[in-house]
Amino acid sequence: MSGLSNKRIILGITGGIAAYKGAEIVRRLQDQGAEVRVVMTAAATEFIRPLTLQALSGYQVHTDLLDAEAEAAMGHIELARWADLLLIAPATANFISTMVHGGADSLLSAVYLATSAKIAVAPAMNQAMWSHTASQQNIQALKGRETIIIEPDTGIQACGDIGPGRLQQPEIIVDQLKAIFESGLLAGKKVVITAGPTREAIDPVRYISNHSSGKMGYALAAALTEAGAKVVLISGPVLLDSPAGCELISVVSADAMLNASVAAVKDANIFISAAAVADYRAVDVADQKIKKQADNLSLELKKNPDIVSTIATDNPQLFVVGFAAETENIETFARDKLVRKKLHAIIANDVSRQDIGFNADDNEVSWIDAQSCKHLGKKSKSQLARDIVKLIAANYDG
Repeated sequence: MSGLSNKRIILGITGGIAAYKGAEIVRRLQDQGAEVRVVMTAAATEFIRPLTLQALSGYQVHTDLLDAEAEAAMGHIELARWADLLLIAPATANFISTMVHGGADSLLSAVYLATSAKIAVAPAMNQAMWSHTASQQNIQALKGRETIIIEPDTGIQACGDIGPGRLQQPEIIVDQLKAIFESGLLAGKKVVITAGPTREAIDPVRYISNHSSGKMGYALAAALTEAGAKVVLISGPVLLDSPAGCELISVVSADAMLNASVAAVKDANIFISAAAVADYRAVDVADQKIKKQADNLSLELKKNPDIVSTIATDNPQLFVVGFAAETENIETFARDKLVRKKLHAIIANDVSRQDIGFNADDNEVSWIDAQSCKHLGKKSKSQLARDIVKLIAANYDG
């Protein structure tokens, strides 16, 4: 699987003759498994029709900063939050200058300022413009902001000049993007992570469960793989594809998840409990479907094993991170779990909100450890997962 598999990429196209290559860039990104949305400046639409890029990407092309219809569907802030990567290709000298100076007079420049995604820029301009001191200073300024610069190609340009400044070839642009998400922060470490819900049977057709989609755990598994870790993902029933590079162990019940976790952590360095494990299970599970007869039915329940507490207690060598899905007193309840379950850190979020948490594509959490509480603002779960991995790497001392 490619390093761009399942990545959300915004392709920003600015107004240069190389804008026509945007079509090939979209196709090559999709071939690598990426989901692509296109944002164009007004000048870019003079060189290639938005309809072409809409047909290729499968999504509406965004062009106008003040578009009531577009804002209702996916406004520029939501678009900025959605992305894992903003690629601007081609990036004209004018647009690069706008980026450096923080202008926001177009949808693309507004998305640039609003996003916390990784940024890559593929410049394209006349060779004299590229070589000018002002352009080179702007490029250095962007590099100083951790912007990835995909150096332009050298050759004959549309104006007849020969030299550096041509948009780099689409295949080379895409190849360079593949390495962007590979941080190596946890290279050589084995990480076991649980994700998704558990299902506790009542009879052959009914069970106790919860609303967990597994999206946060799966995003973390992907981010851990990007960081170079060997990842074992122990997952309850979800409707998600396993992240590339992970070993997937599928389970159903809390007991099965505990048994798989106990076996997997024997040679692990880090354990992350992102699963939403059912707190209780039926004392007696019926062999046959329980028929609907009486108006009331009593069901006796007993506590499920506390997976993260068991793993932390029995494996003091592990760096253990838990999750706290709360609806009130978020930090207070989370910190209590941190201490009571002997965790190194806990990720707390408010699942009473409809825009984050269970089933949502975005999340907003707090990283809580013995010394601090760090708030991580609302963003896509994939972006948030990378922030959490950075904190794990910074605090892990194994």
